[in-house]
Amino acid sequence: MQVGELLQNLGGNLVQGSPDLEVTGVNSADRAGSSEITFAEDAASAAKALASDAGVVVVRKAPAQLDDKARCIIEIAQPRLWFARAACLLSPALPVGGVHPAAVVSSTAKLGQNVTIGACAVVGEQVEIGDGSRVEAGAVVGDGVRIGQNSRIYPRVTIYPGTEIGNRVVVHAGAVLGADGFGYVRDSATGSYTQFPQQGTLVIEDDVEIGANTTIDRGALAETRVGRGAKFDNLVHVGHNCEIGEDAILVALTGVSGSSTIGRGAVLAGQVGIGDHAHVGPGVILGGQSGVFSGKTVTSEGLRPGTVLYGTPARPLRQVLREQAVLARLAKSGKHSSE
Repeated sequence: MQVGELLQNLGGNLVQGSPDLEVTGVNSADRAGSSEITFAEDAASAAKALASDAGVVVVRKAPAQLDDKARCIIEIAQPRLWFARAACLLSPALPVGGVHPAAVVSSTAKLGQNVTIGACAVVGEQVEIGDGSRVEAGAVVGDGVRIGQNSRIYPRVTIYPGTEIGNRVVVHAGAVLGADGFGYVRDSATGSYTQFPQQGTLVIEDDVEIGANTTIDRGALAETRVGRGAKFDNLVHVGHNCEIGEDAILVALTGVSGSSTIGRGAVLAGQVGIGDHAHVGPGVILGGQSGVFSGKTVTSEGLRPGTVLYGTPARPLRQVLREQAVLARLAKSGKHSSE
């Protein structure tokens, strides 16, 4: 692809070089070759990138003194984002494999054009899979599942019956989507448990990515919904009846209990725990190992943009540090008095 084509798709200001330069991929500054792109976000990394052999360097601000190398320099407000989007455009398309002879595909399943079904995959009754989507080896797609266009289901993913998956969704190996939620009713007389009906659905909107071994339960009587563009790390769990907002980020080992909501653009760092019927507002950032009690609401109202909440219950980091300082002083004074 030529640099000019990337500029047409991604924007940017070409301050040096030819738009006709052919590029084949992206790389780090110390490894990039003459047909590859690298990027820099500050002065130090820009100097390193401009000293490299990269054919294209993407920066926030080009240096006042341009070099004499036959390379392109592109200015853009967000070089890292431009670099990532260029990488997507330059990625070679995967070959279309059709239906592998060892796959089991129901005669009632509807497969779009250029669909790939890998070896030992199972596709159930009344399944619909859109154009260009891939179901890799050993994945199980239950009855009535709908998968949109250009989505990729990696090996050994399990999708329970009735789950709906949008376009350009990526589900990594070992994920389980649409399993029964953890909902039981206790008999106060005997102490035994009976499962509350888990007959709802799971809806995953467009452009979602779900990490390896992540699990998302179906709704009990209604639905669990994952909003457009949400990203899940590996080993995340979302319980039944939850709603995950658009562009939310859930990092590894995070758990969201049933009937909770996560607002648009919220960030839940590693090992965050959300109680049932809790609500995390739009744009809230919860630091690692933070917690929100059941039924509670956490918002970013009255806080500076980008404020990180820590601890259980989650509260601004500055407050947490003050509390820890007070406790440390109390512990120290108590030690002296006991002596």
